[in-house]
Amino acid sequence: MSEKLVQIEHLRQYFPVGGFGKNKKYVQAVDDVSFYINKGETLGLVGESGCGKTTTGRSLLRLYEPTGGRFVFDDEVVFDVEKKIWANMLPYRKRMQIVFQDPYASLDPRMTVGDIVGEAIDTHKLAANKQERYDIIIEMLRRVGLNSEHANRYPHEFSGGQRQRVGIARALAVNPEFIVCDEPISALDVSIQAQVINMFEELQQDMGLTYLFIAHDLSVVKHISNRIGVMYLGRMVEMADSYELTFNPMHPYTKSLISAIPIADPKIARESKRIILEGDVPSPLNPPSGCRFRTRCPYADERCAAETPEWKEVSTGHYCACHHLDKCN
Repeated sequence: MSEKLVQIEHLRQYFPVGGFGKNKKYVQAVDDVSFYINKGETLGLVGESGCGKTTTGRSLLRLYEPTGGRFVFDDEVVFDVEKKIWANMLPYRKRMQIVFQDPYASLDPRMTVGDIVGEAIDTHKLAANKQERYDIIIEMLRRVGLNSEHANRYPHEFSGGQRQRVGIARALAVNPEFIVCDEPISALDVSIQAQVINMFEELQQDMGLTYLFIAHDLSVVKHISNRIGVMYLGRMVEMADSYELTFNPMHPYTKSLISAIPIADPKIARESKRIILEGDVPSPLNPPSGCRFRTRCPYADERCAAETPEWKEVSTGHYCACHHLDKCN
């Protein structure tokens, strides 16, 4: 049985946006999200813009201090908001890293690539001397397809794909166990996306890495992920094995996402039915009662407005939160 490296229980992340006292308002970016990731596994996280994917990843690493929930990393409690347990993050920064979405904004333009990659090495004192530090930097650059000449250049001298490789090298410099990949290919050309995805897979095999892979493109996520979780308006609505979720989706929102994946075969594309959702995504400042998807769901009724659907296992390893699985399947 696989060993769990990451365990998240009832994660909540609310951001205050105005008001005072009882009238204070919050954006409910993430609300009651639970999942686990096994060692060496890739968990994909998908959903439309504003659903809370990136906030989930940043809250795990405490780049945002979470509003509620519990995070256990390798059987050690990183935070438990209800019990007021907040671990010292410095040792965990070495074990957990993040690759940001924007490869230019996340790199300091005043620092050379060598210093950007070497900064974490200095912080965690991973090199005994300058030569060892230099050797680690060059090795990390080599792993991501760059060379020693790139170490003395600045971020503006690189293409978008190369800058993202620098961001990946920076994350790898401390030899982490877990990496949050926050839409790492969305800003890249399609031809470069394939190269970066293949590199992620090779690095995972070579270094035994565990990924939380956040993306919009479900076709990319199903390629790289062992399991996929689908989020909508701050909540998880479905999670299953990559193959199972792709070919046997349960939740109507997941079905609409999968129907939007382009199909290369014109004949199959013509025969396939595109599920187009009506209406707009509600505001996380004032989400709908009960099921948050009910305002756009063709199967919604009074129960959906009154009760929050239970997150339950509908088949082995396949979880879903919906009142009407019998109607939509």
